[in-house]
Amino acid sequence: MRVKFSLLSLLFLVIPAQVAFAKSSINTLVTLAASERNEEAAPAIAELRALGPAGLESLLRAYDSAIANHIANPTLASTPEWQRITTALDAVSQQRNSYLSGLYWYTDIQQAQKVSAETGKPILSLRLLGKLTDELSCANSRFFRTVLYSNSEISTLLRSRFVLHWQSVRPVPIITIDFGDGRKLERTVTGNSIHYILNSDGQPLDALPGVYGPQAFARSLANAETLFKSLQGKSEIVKRDFLNEYYRKLNNKISVGWLNDITKLGVKKPEGVMIEVGNDGEALSIMPLAVTKAITERTILRAMTAGSEALGRVTDESTWLKIAALHSADAVLDDRSIALIRKQNPELEPKVLSALIEKFQHSVALDTVRNEYRMHTQLLAWLSRDPTRTDIEKFNEKVYAELFITPRSDPWLGLLMPDTYTAIDNSGVVK
Repeated sequence: MRVKFSLLSLLFLVIPAQVAFAKSSINTLVTLAASERNEEAAPAIAELRALGPAGLESLLRAYDSAIANHIANPTLASTPEWQRITTALDAVSQQRNSYLSGLYWYTDIQQAQKVSAETGKPILSLRLLGKLTDELSCANSRFFRTVLYSNSEISTLLRSRFVLHWQSVRPVPIITIDFGDGRKLERTVTGNSIHYILNSDGQPLDALPGVYGPQAFARSLANAETLFKSLQGKSEIVKRDFLNEYYRKLNNKISVGWLNDITKLGVKKPEGVMIEVGNDGEALSIMPLAVTKAITERTILRAMTAGSEALGRVTDESTWLKIAALHSADAVLDDRSIALIRKQNPELEPKVLSALIEKFQHSVALDTVRNEYRMHTQLLAWLSRDPTRTDIEKFNEKVYAELFITPRSDPWLGLLMPDTYTAIDNSGVVK
């Protein structure tokens, strides 16, 4: 017991002085967090949340048997006790279904930066529509909870090597379809999410747009972590040169991979696009750009996006599906992810559920290659040359406006079209 009290005392030393804590042991806090009485549970949850990852770890350890039973039997009806446990876990972690991921998310970017500086770990910052604690956050973030955060390998990687942060960009649009006979469907409409890898100053180093399969996501995180460490101790001028070269090489590597994929599939490559072999290995060459003599910011940016633009013109929907099949291994779900899908669909027959999971994996594989080949290449070009690249908030505004085509200036997210007649008063807008 003394060891636990000593650990708690040390943890309290790093909590801001303005936060008042009850002088309770960790054992008492985790017990009260799942209390039937909200007046006991709420303050205990708040204290555990304020303790940071250590508070969540204590809660996970205290209820490890209940968590293991629920993972093993996800389709069994949830007991009131389990509902209280998972509610406490989600509130402390700030993520829905955190019993599977065990991830602690900061919601204050300055706090995340402080922890990053202290631990020497990069920040993984998720920007999404809605909140990560909500069942109906945007579709991308819901898939992240299933495909990525619940994945055993990914969750271990994130817990040990990154400081996690999420921030809501704006509320997520929710639509309810009333069939008039008591049946209703509730869904989210539109919305994209993006993971940024930030340094301890909160500046973006890389960005992964939308859904990635777990294997592809793990590779990208490993590369970003290596980049973060490679920049330590370098001057700002050296860092900028290093980053520009990194973005150029990675952009080129992605485009070469795309060209190799369509070549395997027998698709005719774009005119003037070829692969040259040099000291750095294979490089994509675009003939009109390769011979230009005017080296400006604009021509460099154009050179970085020309390859993906040319390849995009010859990659139709059928080809995308075939490319996705080439990379199907990147989208394979692990047992924990499948357990969550089974829990969310308890009434489906085993064969129907298996078909649903297989179809979902195909969809994840398709999203992965599209997001990597089309969107990631654009982001790398912006990170290299765009004026907003060092300001995460301005850069994110650009991403949502120009990449996701959901600018903040449009409060309706493209869902309300003033030039389209609907035969409904005020186009259905309810004030």
